[in-house]
Amino acid sequence: MEKILSQYFGDADHRKLSTYRQRGGYAALKKALELEPDKVIDEVKRSGLRGRGGAGFPAGLKWSFVPKASEAPKYLCCNADEGEPGTFKDRDILRWDPHSLIEGMAICCWAVQSHHGYVYVRGEFAAETKILQAAIDEAYAAGILGEKLDREKPFRLDITVHRGAGAYICGEETALINSIEGKKGQPRLKPPFPASIGLFQGPTVVNNVETLAALPWIISRGAEAYAAIGTEKSKGTKLFCISGPVKKPGVYEVELGFPLKRFIDEVAGGMRDGTTLKGVIPGGSSTPVLLPSQVETVLLDYESMAAHGSMLGSGAIIVLPDDFCVVRAMAILARFYAHESCGQCTPCREGTGWLRKIITRIEEGKGGMDDIDMLLKVSDSMMGRTICPLADAAAMPMKGFVTQFRADFEEHVRLGRCPAE
Repeated sequence: MEKILSQYFGDADHRKLSTYRQRGGYAALKKALELEPDKVIDEVKRSGLRGRGGAGFPAGLKWSFVPKASEAPKYLCCNADEGEPGTFKDRDILRWDPHSLIEGMAICCWAVQSHHGYVYVRGEFAAETKILQAAIDEAYAAGILGEKLDREKPFRLDITVHRGAGAYICGEETALINSIEGKKGQPRLKPPFPASIGLFQGPTVVNNVETLAALPWIISRGAEAYAAIGTEKSKGTKLFCISGPVKKPGVYEVELGFPLKRFIDEVAGGMRDGTTLKGVIPGGSSTPVLLPSQVETVLLDYESMAAHGSMLGSGAIIVLPDDFCVVRAMAILARFYAHESCGQCTPCREGTGWLRKIITRIEEGKGGMDDIDMLLKVSDSMMGRTICPLADAAAMPMKGFVTQFRADFEEHVRLGRCPAE
């Protein structure tokens, strides 16, 4: 399979504009500028590209919601916050192929007629931010950005890098927008959606790094070529990052619809010697866990994951070994989500706190059997009742682990400690 996103991962020379151009870089932007903006949107729609940040919403459809006539300036926000635990794929695009992101942003801005793009980068990505800024500076110097788009189109485009301050909630699109504006990183009520009223009250597209970096290939090769990869409803390739006790953890690109079991065994080299599989978190810490029996049949696409009771999410595959303590893991995650809740919604502010207290009590050997049912009750009271999905992100893994591994929780309560100790 041809690599669309990761072909040059590990090649530091590819960061340079000269090398990127030698390898065909910015030819897609030139091709896009020869098309009317609506034609570019249509091409992305027909490709079947879906947002790679977690929700999987069709990218071209999202762009089409931006009004053509607007008195307010239009904006593009690239989400490079990547705060989902277990996720480290967008970082590699920033590190090894920054010009593909810049070119993708330029294509998107031309399509929706936006003159300003922002890259909201996770604050901890210090080295990656320097690499990206250097690439942006090169693009300005070469006339790709600035007064004339790609030196010839009288269409001004500026790209600004905005570093976040480490808030998980700012990965949510409206919290990200608030943060860029200098406000509290708290989600906004929707509607209105960002496509209508977003950054600085202007129509705004928010896409993640991986989504935008796929655009040059789509425009160069055509929508049909991209749509021919993957499954009927999940098109193209995706970057998956895998961690845990496998022989080759890392970031790998496969076409959507690739079997998860084969990905673990062949792409990641299988389980380390002496370990067996207990379960897999397939899409980052906020997605429900899968049992080994489910891993045998599930495919890495949006529909198959949903059919198996989980989500593709950000594509962060976390492999759990047989000696893994699910209670301790959930105690760590519960502390994380309680800390990262912005506090705006009562079910999330109070619910994440209660999940943390209850699971910590069990983990410390002070819990009772009724606490296990209370975890489920609190989780149910949180889901679908808040402005943004953070409450769901905390509740879904808790429900998944308690449901799938209830015996482990009960054993922990009976012994007053982890059974593996």
